[in-house]
Amino acid sequence: MTFSALLAPSRRRRAAAFLLPALVSAAPALAQQPAAKPSNTPDIRLAPEDQDRGLNGVQKNFWFRTDESGEYKNAGFFGQRLRPYLTDQEAISNLDAYRRQRWLHLSERLVFVGAAGVYAQQVLATDKPQYFSNVQKAAIGVAVVSLLSNTFITRHTNQHFMRAVEAQNATLPAARRMGLDRVKPDLLGVTAPTGRPQLLVGWTLR
Repeated sequence: MTFSALLAPSRRRRAAAFLLPALVSAAPALAQQPAAKPSNTPDIRLAPEDQDRGLNGVQKNFWFRTDESGEYKNAGFFGQRLRPYLTDQEAISNLDAYRRQRWLHLSERLVFVGAAGVYAQQVLATDKPQYFSNVQKAAIGVAVVSLLSNTFITRHTNQHFMRAVEAQNATLPAARRMGLDRVKPDLLGVTAPTGRPQLLVGWTLR
């Protein structure tokens, strides 16, 4: 469907005579401008078993894919294989938070294993096995604190990764240009079917 606005002579003929040549020269260039190329940003999809992870969820690597027919990829312990697909700053910040939490979780596991190792080593430190020496008490205390901290560390870890995916998908071209594409004209030019110049503006109905 095409809508046209008549540029007929009026009391402002001088202004119209000045503006018309500019419209005539600019219209072909505007009409021939290529449409903006869509972004290569992919739609990131999590594996079905990873889509429902919530608070205090299982701590394992996420799996994702970037197209319908592709296979799911392991995101890596720190989510490093997802990072090349992120362009949104909020998504990158959430992935950084996920990486930080994974480092904390790894450190907590090492502390717990170290405390358990110290306790076991102290059992056989003397000829007679001992199970509650001062060193062992300290090791038990460290292990308990480690277990408690693990609860707080892992509570929101999975959410950071899922929010990174959600923030990135929210920036897809279809979402960004939803309003702009609807008002952008498909045709812009100048014609004179009746001898009088007309500005031609048109939209394609979908």
